[in-house]
Amino acid sequence: MSRPPLPPFTRETAAQKARMAEDAWNSRDPERVALAYTEDSRWRNRSEFFEGRGAIVAFLTRKWAKELDYRLIKDLWAFDGNRIAVRFQYEWHDASGQWHRSYGNEQWEFDEHGLMRRREASINDVVIAEKDRRFHWPAPGPRPVDVPGLGESPF
Repeated sequence: MSRPPLPPFTRETAAQKARMAEDAWNSRDPERVALAYTEDSRWRNRSEFFEGRGAIVAFLTRKWAKELDYRLIKDLWAFDGNRIAVRFQYEWHDASGQWHRSYGNEQWEFDEHGLMRRREASINDVVIAEKDRRFHWPAPGPRPVDVPGLGESPF
């Protein structure tokens, strides 16, 4: 299976890969998201470490059961060869209705077929008021083209 664009990445293809990941994660479909990763993909997400598509599906299923009305924006930070780094923000609320904004960075490594074989994510959460939300589009679904990316970071 091939998942273009393929490495080595250019600025354009790395940004395309980041937007494709953003769109997939905004679908909140664990099976769809997992197809972008190798069968034995290795992950670090916060303090959780796991390997394989089955573990990715299980992780994302748990994540989106807790992080309700999830909306994500990713921006390309850097790239080289078969590696891409992105920064991201996402907003979600818990079962009690409390909203959160999560800030993070990811490092990705791809195989020759364009599948991600390694993902490392560092993430911090901030409690926010519903009135302070920034990401307003129908979810699940991709970010509309008229909603800007992160641009200048507030931190």
